[in-house]
Amino acid sequence: MTAFPEPARTLWTAYAESRRRPKRIRALGVEHLEALHRLAADPPEVAPELESQDAYVRRAGDALYICPWGTRLRSWLAYERFREQTHARLVPMFAPPVVTERVERDYERWKRAGRTLRPHILTSTWHVPLTWFVPFASGERCLLLGDGTSGKGKSAPATTEHAGCGPTTAATARTLIYVTAMAEARRRVEESLRIVRTRLGDGDGGEPVTLGAGRLEELGRWLSEFHPRSLVELDYGGLVHLLDDRWLRADASVAETAVALAALERGEVELAVAMSTRLLDRWRPVRALESAN
Repeated sequence: MTAFPEPARTLWTAYAESRRRPKRIRALGVEHLEALHRLAADPPEVAPELESQDAYVRRAGDALYICPWGTRLRSWLAYERFREQTHARLVPMFAPPVVTERVERDYERWKRAGRTLRPHILTSTWHVPLTWFVPFASGERCLLLGDGTSGKGKSAPATTEHAGCGPTTAATARTLIYVTAMAEARRRVEESLRIVRTRLGDGDGGEPVTLGAGRLEELGRWLSEFHPRSLVELDYGGLVHLLDDRWLRADASVAETAVALAALERGEVELAVAMSTRLLDRWRPVRALESAN
């Protein structure tokens, strides 16, 4: 909470104590439902009229961590990416010109006011970018399958406190999260960037290695803008509902990324390529779900 100036600090503290806020176990579903309501409107609402007043809340010991949803800003950024990746003739099929004009006007007004363009949450659809595995270690994983078992080691009661995850319950939860300290995340990204630059240069990478300097630099800049004692989470979000228990238990993407980077540093190119290929083979079918009937 020390990262927030007043009066935001007081407001977020009161929010964390409120019984009416969406609890972590339901927050993702609440955010998703709100988005569906906006998209189902006529005309669709690309972004809410006002910024969200909700946040993800985590307690670790005596510390309180707040991650504002920032739904309006994230919606603008997502729509900007959508327009960049979609042919101009197809955009009106998803949002009429009047909607696009309103989005552009509101977004420009936000920027002129000097408001932040840094979201607290980075979002990716249908997959986890491989660079996002770099800040974490395999022991920082918390997997809950909603059936009273945990994916860390052998089956265990889902009320077990996992390293970095805090007390959890799996009454109706299904989630896969990695949590680490900001200092560790930054160190791992910086070290990985050094390895990639030394072995691969400053390019953005490509198959089969996929971990380019450009992507790591971008991630490092985003991490550098937060309080040094923050926590960093990688949340699989809605992907856990598309993947079965066996897939989630077997997912070793963080560990394989670490092995690939370590092999690259030692000059063991074949091992680095093998690990990168394994990562790509795991995630390629998941990304393909985007265009599945």
